Amino acid sequence: MAHQIFDRLIEDHNKHRELLKKMSQTSGESEERKALLEEFTKEVKSHAAAEEMALYSTMLRKPDTNDETRHSVAEHKEIEDMLDDLAATDMSSSAWKSKFDHLEHRYNHHIDEEEEENFPDYEKYLDEDDLAYMKKVFERRKREEFKEAEVTPVAMEDAKE
Repeated sequence: MAHQIFDRLIEDHNKHRELLKKMSQTSGESEERKALLEEFTKEVKSHAAAEEMALYSTMLRKPDTNDETRHSVAEHKEIEDMLDDLAATDMSSSAWKSKFDHLEHRYNHHIDEEEEENFPDYEKYLDEDDLAYMKKVFERRKREEFKEAEVTPVAMEDAKE
């Protein structure tokens, strides 16, 4: 049963990888780039929020996983800030491409770390009740969060004020 929730999270990660790949093949301030950025942003923000409410809230109750869980939650915030900064940047500028490349690298690092390190470790600490709760909460929260997620252009320098 543990594989069900982790497989579901990886399904989202694979979708995000594909969106990043498509976005990397766009140029300038095109409608395609705008649409892909919006879709990626909504997908990632809703996934992260649902993952925090389902998986990470559960793992924070397991003392042996607190450090890696806190690390992942902090990365979610970092990635959201990067997304907001990217949305505030002129899509036709070289700065946008540079920020996108950095976001793509950081996001891929984050999901690879989750899949290769966190999920296998977490599995050792979960019981059937945890797994049933996480799957139910993730699906419900992902739908709810997706409806509310939006592109919020905020430059990094403005976010720190």
